[in-house]
Amino acid sequence: MRKTFGTGSVWEQTLGYSRAVQVDNTLFISATAASGPDGIVGDDFYSQTKYILEKLGAVLDDAGFSYEDVVQSKLYLTDISKWEDAGRAHGEVFGEIRPTLALVHVLPFLDPEMLVEIELVAQKSA
Repeated sequence: MRKTFGTGSVWEQTLGYSRAVQVDNTLFISATAASGPDGIVGDDFYSQTKYILEKLGAVLDDAGFSYEDVVQSKLYLTDISKWEDAGRAHGEVFGEIRPTLALVHVLPFLDPEMLVEIELVAQKSA
């Protein structure tokens, strides 16, 4: 079984991707930024990470998953020295769940106001 999920983002149609794709009991969520209806939400690593995780919580819920189902998390940061700020927000959500984690230092994103992107993989028990 393969099912796709979208959020209505103009980028999804333009670039030809889905916000999330479920294959059987696994959900793969595309890298997501802190973009809101009026632009980027938050101007620091903590607030953007927090906002992104709230957005991803809605994506998980829409697909019938939850934070507890997340097995892998990847944080892409434009300034690796701010890992503790992003990590604090991540830990507030995943501190007890403890998925695998990658902190990746990247060049600036398409929009220079974007500081963080997060990609998740969730899996339900078979």
